[in-house]
Amino acid sequence: MKSIVFLVALWAGGAFAQTVSLQGMLGSRALLIVDGSAPRGVAAGETHKGVKVISTSGDNAVVEVNGQRHSLRVGDAPASVDGGAGAPRGNKIVLTAGSNGHFLAQGTINGRAVQFMVDTGASVIGLGASEAERLGINYKAGQPVRMSTANGIAQGWRVKLNSVRIGDVEVFEVDAVVGQASMGYVLLGNSFLTRFQMKRDNDQMVLERRY
Repeated sequence: MKSIVFLVALWAGGAFAQTVSLQGMLGSRALLIVDGSAPRGVAAGETHKGVKVISTSGDNAVVEVNGQRHSLRVGDAPASVDGGAGAPRGNKIVLTAGSNGHFLAQGTINGRAVQFMVDTGASVIGLGASEAERLGINYKAGQPVRMSTANGIAQGWRVKLNSVRIGDVEVFEVDAVVGQASMGYVLLGNSFLTRFQMKRDNDQMVLERRY
């Protein structure tokens, strides 16, 4: 079984470095190993040795440690973060329009690299089936929906993305729709954009996190 070791540094009150590994999934439970302990199946909303599982989907899990949320994936390379209460958290995204007038951004979905294109006319994030498969999203387990396209009505699936990140700004639990047609970009729709105040000045767009 694949495993990922997730390192969390706790600095409050002279605490020690804590290791967490996502060994796999048992149904909807995340199989966590905390500080070398035996694997424990932890469901969303439950806490094991200070690690709270927020959500699970496929081979992904969002956990919370010391007030900070992090996206884990079975099989990904080890990651190290500062889990302390003072950990930096980005709140601003600055984008510049390309020569075609579109706002593009490199980012990640569930920790995997993607190319976004801002689409203020889309109600949710949109991506093609081939991209969803590359990202390891089990989209066919999502809610079937009918999509209106230039070629008529098409089949789609509504899913929940554990993590969407651009730069140092990360948003969790974001609605998306997966369509059958291939797409050149992942459309960054309003399920992400409405989490921010949007300002546009000529060829620059600034997104500031809402609190």
